[in-house]
Amino acid sequence: MEAIKISNIVKEYKDVTALKDVSFSVNEGELFGLLGVNGAGKTTLIKILSGLTKKTNGEAKILGLDLDNDLNEIKKIIDVSPQETSVAPNLTVIENLKFFANIYDKYDEAYLKKVIDVFDLNEVVNKPVKKLSGGYQRRVSIACALISKPKVLFLDEPTLGLDVISRRELWRIILKLKGKITIILTTHYLEEIEALCDRILIMSKGNVLAIGTSDEIKKNADAVTLEDAFVKIVEEKANEKNIDLFE
Repeated sequence: MEAIKISNIVKEYKDVTALKDVSFSVNEGELFGLLGVNGAGKTTLIKILSGLTKKTNGEAKILGLDLDNDLNEIKKIIDVSPQETSVAPNLTVIENLKFFANIYDKYDEAYLKKVIDVFDLNEVVNKPVKKLSGGYQRRVSIACALISKPKVLFLDEPTLGLDVISRRELWRIILKLKGKITIILTTHYLEEIEALCDRILIMSKGNVLAIGTSDEIKKNADAVTLEDAFVKIVEEKANEKNIDLFE
């Protein structure tokens, strides 16, 4: 079953078109990556699908629910972990988790314990979040997004700003979730996409340039590495439209 179906999504602002006829689908239980440099349109797309901003045109469905007509129902089955760590810094880890559980009216002691275990938070569960490392803060932020038991989870740049060790620790946690829920992950880290995602969509300046597994994208671009494939695909699109990448 398709968890997400997007058809010709357009997002226009006053002086720029952020998304240009974006179309793709995501399978239920898939870990799907949106790859692109800053300004590619990844975060804009996440905001549209989560109801945080309105599209200009096009259609989108999440688990059969229409974004235009069923947004309230969609909000009950999705959650978002934004780029910025979105927790209460003065509260402890457990207080944050309970706070979000009560907001969603989904307080479940057994499930709460599972989340703490999955995210390896037992050692810091009673510490204020502001006293934790950046890596732990990101774990808490994503854990809070899972408290609502979403069927679709959007992870927007989940490892942004983390050191190599913290990033790899978060990768291991994300892989534990793989196949259990549908995850849309945005990033500009190529190694992250290749390590985690079932399929990848490459975006640039609001356009969809390629979609497929890492191996498929490398093969189609006649490239040895995903980095080479990504650069080749983006540069070919830029040359096709005579776009200066450093403009």
